[in-house]
Amino acid sequence: MAVQQSGRGSLQPAGGGGKTPCVQRRFGRLLRRAEQPESQTLQKVAYPNLVHPFAEPPQVGEVIEVTPGILWTRLSLPFRLDHVNIYLIDDGDGWAVLDTGLGSNKTRAMWEALAAGPLAGRRMTRLIVTHFHPDHIGLAGWLCDRFDIPMLTSQTSWLGCINISLNPDALSAQHYRDFYLSHGMDDETAGIVMEQGHGYLRMVTPLPPTFRRIVAGDTLVIGGREFSVLTGDGHAPEQVMLYCAAERLFLAADQVLAKITPNVSVWAVDPQGDPLGLYIRSLKALKVGLPEDALVLPGHQLPFLGLHTRCDELMAHHAARCELIAAACARKASSVAELVPVMFTRQLDPHQLSFAFSEVHAHVNYMVEIGELAWERQDGIMRVRPR
Repeated sequence: MAVQQSGRGSLQPAGGGGKTPCVQRRFGRLLRRAEQPESQTLQKVAYPNLVHPFAEPPQVGEVIEVTPGILWTRLSLPFRLDHVNIYLIDDGDGWAVLDTGLGSNKTRAMWEALAAGPLAGRRMTRLIVTHFHPDHIGLAGWLCDRFDIPMLTSQTSWLGCINISLNPDALSAQHYRDFYLSHGMDDETAGIVMEQGHGYLRMVTPLPPTFRRIVAGDTLVIGGREFSVLTGDGHAPEQVMLYCAAERLFLAADQVLAKITPNVSVWAVDPQGDPLGLYIRSLKALKVGLPEDALVLPGHQLPFLGLHTRCDELMAHHAARCELIAAACARKASSVAELVPVMFTRQLDPHQLSFAFSEVHAHVNYMVEIGELAWERQDGIMRVRPR
């Protein structure tokens, strides 16, 4: 089997220096000052930020053995974030698969190439889906049918995907347009966002007719390993993560990524939801429940060590974004659409604008929830001002 190998013995610190910033202003209560790493191994390399055991990812069609019995491959995506990580866990007589890639002919071809190439000679035993976003669940139906394997996921992931699959036109419904318009987006932009930005959510093949539900607190025995099932909210409801305590392996899905912040969004179906509050709660729980030197295998980008450090960085990032919004609203009451360029200064395409708008809304809802901002309606547009 053509597998690249890399051990955890020769670790190099990631680029960038300085300790995790701590926001000491009004949103400082989101954070606790970053704790020093407890692992003696990590202290020896004196990393300033994160440690990446692998300098380069696998190319499409290749696999890397991240630790004995766990393989890492990548499938390409047609977006700025151009890949999704797929993990295969030794399951005795085959491989348990974690996530799928988009539901597209190109992704099918990549899976066929893997099955005929580096994975040849061993079957696939089961599919574990972390959450219902299309780059993770999009090809689940085809994979389960093609390799005759069961699908395991959370009930929320299953129902979320079924909702979109059974009624794909729901994303173009008038209530979505009204949602954007009521928060300051102009009609033309709302139409473009709904036509192009929401198309991403439809990149899903029909799901298998049955699934096995997994919930937080379950134990999955995969080959000779025991994995605790964890779930986290914010990026996706009831997102599944797996942790092997014996080897300190953390399959983190999209909850904790090395260099980008997972999208945390408010959507029209839950306009008053507080996904950012749920996300912060999840990060704090990961810091309490898992060690700093767990090997984090994320859904995108490179594996890393430094889980607590990265959780602190993510909370600091969101606290800083809240400060930007607070400053803008102190100058004048602002709609979500007016706050998008405050948080995102670069030019956004419709796909990006859809998520940017919804992420700004998540920060606004969080600040309303903790009592920093209050909604008011002006000329039919919802705006927020300091409370």
